[in-house]
Amino acid sequence: MEKIIEIEGLKKAFGKLQVLKGIGCAFERGGVVSILGPNASGKTTLIKSILGMVVPDEGTILFKGKPVINTFNYKRHIGYMPQIGRYPDNMKIGQLFRMVMDIRQEDTALDTDLLKEYKLESMYHKTMRTLSGGTLQKVSAALAFMFNPDVLILDEPSAGLDPFAAEALKEKIIDEKMKGRLVLVTSHILSEADEISDNILYLIEGQISFYKSLHTLKDETGEHKLSKALTKFLNLQEC
Repeated sequence: MEKIIEIEGLKKAFGKLQVLKGIGCAFERGGVVSILGPNASGKTTLIKSILGMVVPDEGTILFKGKPVINTFNYKRHIGYMPQIGRYPDNMKIGQLFRMVMDIRQEDTALDTDLLKEYKLESMYHKTMRTLSGGTLQKVSAALAFMFNPDVLILDEPSAGLDPFAAEALKEKIIDEKMKGRLVLVTSHILSEADEISDNILYLIEGQISFYKSLHTLKDETGEHKLSKALTKFLNLQEC
């Protein structure tokens, strides 16, 4: 399988706090990788480094074999859903979508599955400041998938979504994986990660504790649920 993102020796500190301590891993097409770990383990800094929102102190990140540092074009191939979407307060939903479409100027057909699933077109007249947190998440999700990116990076995507909206997003993630896309997901909801993940990357204090397939993790621990497999595996590592 083709490696689409390769990371080697990634380090990042904020002041005296070392957040990433030599991260090295690779992500292939056609799979869902859940990036898990306790708070302050480095998950967000890792994905923001891939996105170019954080500049690492050391190390390399390759996207399709080319370094991403100080480049921008590769970002056209990534759909990003932040944990908390921040948009201009007085902008209407419809204006936001039209603005992004104008900026991107994509020739290919748009993916409007979530736009329709979440009935956002009927809310085009609403301003961003009037939206609930859940509706903001729906807007962010629809934008992330809209331009058929090779890579999707979803930061706590189910946060604030109602169960039906979360289920629709889960199904969409699986559909995109089947089309050969790479999906990177950070989540604190282990039951969700259990349903969608092919691989688990677990971070502790800025280092990779393990990176393996969900099937292997369950097989090695003899557990059928990710939460129990994860607990047993981490306890064994501490012994």
